[in-house]
Amino acid sequence: MKGFAMKKIGEIGWVEKEVPQLGSKDALVRPTAISPCTSDVHTVWAGAIGDRKDMILGHEAVGIVEAVGSEVRDFAPGDRVVVPAITPDWNSLEAQAGYSMHSGGMLAGWKFSNFKDGVFAEYFHVNDADGNMAHLPDTIDDATAVMLCDMVPTGFHGVELADVQFGDKVLVIGIGPVGLMSVAAAALRGASEIYAVGSRPNCIEIAKEYGATHIINYRNGSIEDQVMALTNGKGVDRVVIAGGDVDTMITAIKVVKPGGKIGNVNYLGEGDYVKVPRSEWGCGMAHKQIAGGLMPGGRLRMEKLMSLIETKRIDPSKLITHRFEGFEHVEDALLLMKDKPKDLIKPVVFIK
Repeated sequence: MKGFAMKKIGEIGWVEKEVPQLGSKDALVRPTAISPCTSDVHTVWAGAIGDRKDMILGHEAVGIVEAVGSEVRDFAPGDRVVVPAITPDWNSLEAQAGYSMHSGGMLAGWKFSNFKDGVFAEYFHVNDADGNMAHLPDTIDDATAVMLCDMVPTGFHGVELADVQFGDKVLVIGIGPVGLMSVAAAALRGASEIYAVGSRPNCIEIAKEYGATHIINYRNGSIEDQVMALTNGKGVDRVVIAGGDVDTMITAIKVVKPGGKIGNVNYLGEGDYVKVPRSEWGCGMAHKQIAGGLMPGGRLRMEKLMSLIETKRIDPSKLITHRFEGFEHVEDALLLMKDKPKDLIKPVVFIK
C-alpha cells in the first residue's frame, strides 16, 4: 500500500509498505477523510518525538472498516467509523488506573505516527478495535467527523484539566482549531466570560461564534496587561493553554488568580524547560494549579462527543477552511499546516 511518511527529521515523502496484519482484536480501516495536524508538523520539522524513519504520518481519520480480527464483536467490514487520535490498550494497568492515554508508558496511548504507522495511507491499523472505534451515523458527514479525532477532544480536555465551573472567567491562549474547541467547551461548561487570545481574523470570528466574550490580540500588547485591564487587576479563574511555547506558562501563572487552575493541551515541540515565575506562583504557595494532559481516546469519548454534534450543541465544521479531493493532496494539506496562511484553520482531504 501507499502512504505519506516522515522519511527522517525535516523530510517527507511517499513510501510503499505492506498492508498491516491484524491481531484477533484489531481492525483494518480504509480512510475516506483525513486531516493533518500541527502535531505532524512538530514531529517532522522540529523532531519533537525524536527521529522516525519512513513512518507514515497522521492521526486524524474517518473511514470504512475493511477487515476485523476474529474477536472483534461490534464492527464488521463496511461499517463507517471514526477513530480517535489516541488508541489505548484498554486492558493495561494504566487504563485501569484512569490514565488510558498513557497505556504502556508515558504518551503511549498515542500510537499513530508515534509508535506505529499513522492514517495517511490506503489502509491503517486500529488496535483494540471494539474499544477504539465508534460507529459514525449518517447524520454526521466525514469532514465534521474528522474533527472528532483530535481537535474536539483535545480542546475539550483543556477545559476539563482547567476544571471550568459555572460563572468562571476563562482565558484561552491560542485559538487555532484546538483552542476554538476549548472556547466552545468553556461556554458549554458555563463560563461567564471567555477571553480568547489570537490575531487571525477568521479565528477571531469563529471564537466569537463559539462563545468568546473578549478577544485579546497579542499584537496589541502583552497578554498579561490586557487580561488585567479587562478584569480590573483581578485576573481569571481558569486558563486553557492551546497554543504558544515553553514560555506561555509564564503568562498563565501571572494572570490566573490564587486558587485558580491551568489546563495545558498544547504540544510543546521545542525547548527544554517550562518556566514557572517564582513570585507570581506565590513563592510556590499560591494554590495556582497546573495540569497538562494528552486527550482521552476511546469509543465512549467519541460517542459522547458525537451526541453533542447530533444535538447541535457544537458545530466543529466551522473549523474547516480548506478542502482537497484526492489522496495525492495529503502533502499540500500538511504543508498548509506548516506554513499557516492567514485564512487557515483546518484542512481536510477526502479520499475516494
